[in-house]
Amino acid sequence: MIKTAPSILVLAIAAFASAYGARAEGYSEGERRELAKAVGTAKVSLGAGLSASEKQGTPISAKFELEGGKLQLSVYTEKNGKFSEVVVDHQSGKITETEAITEGEDLSAAKAQRAAIGKAKSTLVEAVRKTIADHGGYAAVSAVAKTAEGHPVAEVMLVRGQEWKTVIMKLDE
Repeated sequence: MIKTAPSILVLAIAAFASAYGARAEGYSEGERRELAKAVGTAKVSLGAGLSASEKQGTPISAKFELEGGKLQLSVYTEKNGKFSEVVVDHQSGKITETEAITEGEDLSAAKAQRAAIGKAKSTLVEAVRKTIADHGGYAAVSAVAKTAEGHPVAEVMLVRGQEWKTVIMKLDE
């Protein structure tokens, strides 16, 4: 069963989320407006994209992003020690592209995300579904497996209209 993190963990991560998460993964305010608008047009939710990506491995993170002004749903997966970026069509839910992650910051991030999922009792898909159920009217924009104070957590970024919030869900209960 997924439960929210204890107050101390929430407070520790809230400081990070307010400085980082509220900026929607480094986007400017104008870019956040565009991303929120674009996510509102997606027929496939972040949770459904995570589920679709399971054909390629265990989902360890996912996000909607703007690539060349167009909405894209990107999921990092791990299978047999190898990492991939899976692009899921946000209109059909079908996988349109899979690319190996073999170097750089993306590989470092994927390894850290996999380490968190490796300690988890719940999946990222379950965390996103629970977060959405607990926050009616919001859409999930991103979900990232992380380790915080020794616990695996999912950091789920939500948007409703132009209101953004970050929710931390424990994955080890």
